[in-house]
Amino acid sequence: MTQQAEPAVTTPPAPGPGKEKDGRTAERPLALRLLARPEVGVFLGAVAVLIFFLITAPPVRDGSSMANILYQSSTIGIMALPVALLMIGGEFDLSAGVAVITSALTASMISYQLTMNVWVGVIVALVVSLGVGLFNGWMLVKTGLPSFLVTLGTFLILQGVNLAVTKLVTGNVATDDISDMDGFEQAKALFASSFDVGGVNVKITVVWWLVFAAIATWVLLRTKYGNWIFAVGGNQQSARAVGVPVTFTKISLFMLVGFGAWFVGMHQLFSFNTVQSGEGVGQELIYIAAAVIGGCLLTGGAGSAIGPVFGAFMFGMVQQGIVYAGWNPDWFKAFLGVMLLGAVLINLWVSRTATRR
Repeated sequence: MTQQAEPAVTTPPAPGPGKEKDGRTAERPLALRLLARPEVGVFLGAVAVLIFFLITAPPVRDGSSMANILYQSSTIGIMALPVALLMIGGEFDLSAGVAVITSALTASMISYQLTMNVWVGVIVALVVSLGVGLFNGWMLVKTGLPSFLVTLGTFLILQGVNLAVTKLVTGNVATDDISDMDGFEQAKALFASSFDVGGVNVKITVVWWLVFAAIATWVLLRTKYGNWIFAVGGNQQSARAVGVPVTFTKISLFMLVGFGAWFVGMHQLFSFNTVQSGEGVGQELIYIAAAVIGGCLLTGGAGSAIGPVFGAFMFGMVQQGIVYAGWNPDWFKAFLGVMLLGAVLINLWVSRTATRR
């Protein structure tokens, strides 16, 4: 009886450590993955702008000049942070610029016209600023209107109120000087003081800017509220379906913008002792542009708090660098447009890269 041999079973050789993976599992190079991060792109852009002005504008190399650049950046960056969080949540606020002036006007007139301690005006201004944010958020979630329309209406309302009420109360387009009122020095120490670092005078707003950036980064990356922000910005209906409090998140983000407007408004008031009622128009575009350049997508659901820090630094660097270089400062607006358009194109590339299989 002949025994039939069983067919041999061959085991495919295990892939070696150097064997390439197929296209579905292959990882992109580290450099490409880093460049796809918007924070890295804006950081490299900020470094390039700094090097450019260090070469073309020698006064920038001075410590006092750099402190002034950081100061200009901080006044933009403090507002750019809550604006960035709002944009990650899928909305934006066109009233942010005039809301800063509304806050400063409120504190000044409450303190001076009612002859009260300036801290009373500061607290009332905080309530007003949070109320503006609450109104914007409430109108958005109750009506379903786009934030563009809601905040455009608030922008026009505040602009008119700022001018009309200031003229009615003070008889002028600016508020009265409050530098000799009770509590002024204490408030100035908090919002508008300065300190020496190696013989260089540094404004306190630079410190507050970095502190707020650290807090915003921690909130986005380490808290449940940060997850809610990304969720409502990515897909509001899906976020609501899994239990995210969409209404609370949207309204609170607008109120955070109101808080930022209050803080910057207080800085302006206690730096210059008086406020021009017609200021603030156009600043909202700079805040939004700093957030967009920092990697916050216009469609929401993506971004960081670190990116807008570098975005604000780029604006401060260019705004002061043009002056130190002796160029026409009108070029700043042109640069603003170029940076904004470039950032939108980069963000488009980043979003496509992130979704590419």
